[in-house]
Amino acid sequence: MTMQSTPGSSGYLNLYPDRKMSFFKNPYILGLTAVAGIGGMLFGYDTGVISGALLYIKDDFEEVRNSNFLQETIVSMAIAGAILGAAAGGWINDAYGRKKATLIADVIFGSGAIGMAAAPNHYVLILGRFLVGLGVGVASVTAPVYIAEASPSEIRGSLVSTNVLMITGGQFLSYIVNLAFTRVPGTWRWMLGVSAVPAIVQFTLMLFLPESPRWLFTKNRKNEAVDVLSKIYDFARLEDEVDFLTAQSEQERQRRKDIRFTDVFKSKEIKLAFLVGAGLQAFQQFTGINTVMYYSPTIVQMAGFESNELALTISLLVAGMNAAGTILGIYLIDHAGRKILALSSLGGVFTSLIILAFAFTNQSSDNQLYGWIAVLGLTLYIAFFSPGMGPVPWTVNSEIYPEEYRGICGGMSATVCWVSNLIVSQSFLSIAEVLGTGSTFLILAGICVLAFVFVVTSVPETKGLTFDEVEVIWKERAWGKNQDTRNLLSSAYLKVRVRDS
Repeated sequence: MTMQSTPGSSGYLNLYPDRKMSFFKNPYILGLTAVAGIGGMLFGYDTGVISGALLYIKDDFEEVRNSNFLQETIVSMAIAGAILGAAAGGWINDAYGRKKATLIADVIFGSGAIGMAAAPNHYVLILGRFLVGLGVGVASVTAPVYIAEASPSEIRGSLVSTNVLMITGGQFLSYIVNLAFTRVPGTWRWMLGVSAVPAIVQFTLMLFLPESPRWLFTKNRKNEAVDVLSKIYDFARLEDEVDFLTAQSEQERQRRKDIRFTDVFKSKEIKLAFLVGAGLQAFQQFTGINTVMYYSPTIVQMAGFESNELALTISLLVAGMNAAGTILGIYLIDHAGRKILALSSLGGVFTSLIILAFAFTNQSSDNQLYGWIAVLGLTLYIAFFSPGMGPVPWTVNSEIYPEEYRGICGGMSATVCWVSNLIVSQSFLSIAEVLGTGSTFLILAGICVLAFVFVVTSVPETKGLTFDEVEVIWKERAWGKNQDTRNLLSSAYLKVRVRDS
């Protein structure tokens, strides 16, 4: 019996086509995904809201208005918090589970949001941003893993990408909120404070949702895991999934130990997986996405549109494109595949960055044509980025690590994402001031070329593969193809099929 017959694999689904899951087949898994995805909404809302709020924070705090450094710090302090949150989030996930990690993230985020709304000065505002970042960091590790571990392998990419849709939906919502509060007293305080609401909603709903079934199996809580799985699969496939996971969890408990950060680099196959996952996260940031999202109103103003409200309106359209593109990505990621989607995305992003560089290099105060070309470049950038390089890094990172490394590697990879995000957001305005905005976008275009080469040479296609089939990819890359590697899990599957013989 080969691994192609393990539950959820392509061979298994060809053998039992009636057991294949579709995206809308099970309302329970969709509901679980939606609630877990509120963590993505918090992530996206915070990313988007600060770009509009910053326009009004500068009006209230003269020190901020007169300092690019303080403006960048207000934006990037949340990212600094997210770095720590992501680093700790992997350990929290493994030690306490995905559910408790989500609840912890909500409490921290909500506290930070209330603190920002009440901030009497920029120091307290920066502290609130840091707390919000901590919560976002933990959530950014937890939501993709929680969704992936509860998902059937054939729709795992689409369901994890739904979390990315929640991120882009949160960004879109933030611009609507920004516009709604432009004429309300205490403008930016409402913009920042209202983000406590989704955190409270998620905290409440998560109390009624289960823990990840795979995490429950690793903790020898089989009855609870079976109860969760019974709500996801029909009876025939449920038996196969439970028998396989039971056999697999026995193997994992035998080899499982307290995993430390350094252990990731002692195993050749885990190191390879981490370098690919972390590389995707880094390139997602260094190709400029959060520069576009954080600073899109500012970029619009730099392009010659002075009105705050007009800048926010155009940014709302950009955020809407982001959400719409992600919906396309949800379909394509399990049909076209992760790799081709990323490559197509990077090709379009490169073209868009060249357009932005051209527009800003040739801009002039008496010719708004180049301003509109810049807006076109921003819109095209989002249209190409959102279906591909938006969901692909998060999806790949949720599925390429073995169970015992999934929390810690996911946390480390998310930390790389946030460190890269911090570098870009903290430096964009300063670099643009020194080199010019056009040259800054050319640098991002050059990085985009490197990202394309990285995906071509290093990223495997994981569409439709079970977690265990993905694990074999790394073993084959590390040690070469051999019979022992190919049959790594055959003994476990034999236990699954004993009753059918």
